Amino acid sequence: MRDGAFRCVVCTSSLDLGVDFSPVDRVVQVGSPKGVARLMQRAGRSGHRPGADSEILCVPSHAFELVEIAAARRAWAAERVEARPPLTLCLDVLVQHLVTLAVGDGFQAPRVLAEARATHAFAGLTDTQFQWCLDFITRGGAVLEHYPQFRRVVKEDGVYRVSDQGLARRHRMAVGTITSDYQMRVKYPRGGSIGTIEESFVARLKPGDVFLFSGRALELIRVRDMTAYVRAAKGRRSLVPRWQGGRLPLSTELADTVLDILEEVAGGDYRDQEVQAIRDVLEVQLDQSALPSRRQLLIERSRSREGTHWFLFPFAGRLAHEGLASLLAWRLGQRFPATFSISVNDYGLELLTAAKVPPLHEDDWRALLTPESLVEDVLAALNAGELARRRFRDIARISGLVFQGYPGKGKTGKQLQASSGLLYDTLDRYDPDHLLLDQARREVLESQLEIGRLRAVLERARDQALVLTAPERFTPLAFPLWVERLRNRLSTESWRDRVARMTERLEKHADRRAGDA
Repeated sequence: MRDGAFRCVVCTSSLDLGVDFSPVDRVVQVGSPKGVARLMQRAGRSGHRPGADSEILCVPSHAFELVEIAAARRAWAAERVEARPPLTLCLDVLVQHLVTLAVGDGFQAPRVLAEARATHAFAGLTDTQFQWCLDFITRGGAVLEHYPQFRRVVKEDGVYRVSDQGLARRHRMAVGTITSDYQMRVKYPRGGSIGTIEESFVARLKPGDVFLFSGRALELIRVRDMTAYVRAAKGRRSLVPRWQGGRLPLSTELADTVLDILEEVAGGDYRDQEVQAIRDVLEVQLDQSALPSRRQLLIERSRSREGTHWFLFPFAGRLAHEGLASLLAWRLGQRFPATFSISVNDYGLELLTAAKVPPLHEDDWRALLTPESLVEDVLAALNAGELARRRFRDIARISGLVFQGYPGKGKTGKQLQASSGLLYDTLDRYDPDHLLLDQARREVLESQLEIGRLRAVLERARDQALVLTAPERFTPLAFPLWVERLRNRLSTESWRDRVARMTERLEKHADRRAGDA
């Protein structure tokens, strides 16, 4: 590639090539970059030499991504780039750093404490937390002190050192903080394997939840040793989405700029060429319903043979919408008996129920969208305990509680999860205030469930005007959410055929409305 012999190279979404190659003339971004910083990073892979220009060509995968691309260019020109909030008080990293110092020449506690507090990550480190870290590496803490492998560091004449060369060798093999998600097997209790699925998805489910996999509706029985045991679901109404980890969520900066553009369109302003290209689609949305903006939250209610559909469009990104959809379904379930199917994308979410439900008015939606008791309701709606257990595996590996194995003889994901799971259960039972357990729970809420962004969505909704509409047919914004759910339920051929038929009907209806106008 460096010699220019390749005309085209296909990369993963991150374009993380490890090094920068100067012969790259242009980057082709397939689909929306989902963020301004991501667009800049990928564009920078081309023209990577002094004085050269970077070129990036964005190829939308559906009509509304044209609005995202226009928003990304606007935000880039205005230098509105997403912030990267730094992580703080990751005690597993601090513990690893302390053992690394102890493996070398050793360290004195006061000097290392001052060094740690000089960083942004540990500026708020308390004496109690630091003493807990020292206690953790010297004796394993209150629960693990009887096991010699957890007494890694000894204190001699005020200096902390690792005296056991076996423990030192194991630590050198495990230095690093990069972790990866694992694939989980899906099996029937007495049958063969159905396939593999993202662990981060299964960890959100509770026993009894139904999900779509390989064209089948499956009920989760239990999770054990990196295997999800399932049975065929009797009903198809409790379907939940299959989250795909490779889909990066829409950033807050880009989402806000998209909402600004949609507000301009509602006022008749089509200044961007990408927006002009899909003017017909946007006018159909306006004709049938409305357009969301920063000042108003659009909620659509539609009826079909499947039941009642509610579509909400906060434009907060896929991860926040997953949490919001589960939260709303749980809160609605407290009001009346109903089972909900959920579908999400970067623009909004769909709740579908076949039960007969009363109409929801503005006061009802205000109560459902309240930020009050958010953490408690999210923990009740999602399997946060299992998510914390999975997150603890990475924390246990980084902090040295679990050893990954020597090169060529590494432990499998199943073995690591079994080891860390046993530790998690032991600490949770006998030392529930363990700081690494607290870190696992905190990181699940902040990173995997995006509790901060979800809270921001609810607080914004409190000040927004709620626009409640009841379109006769799925609108251009609602249609992709219906397709997303359908795609997971049907085989490829039947899915394509049904979507094509529905698209044709919607376009004919839009053409008739335009002709009447």
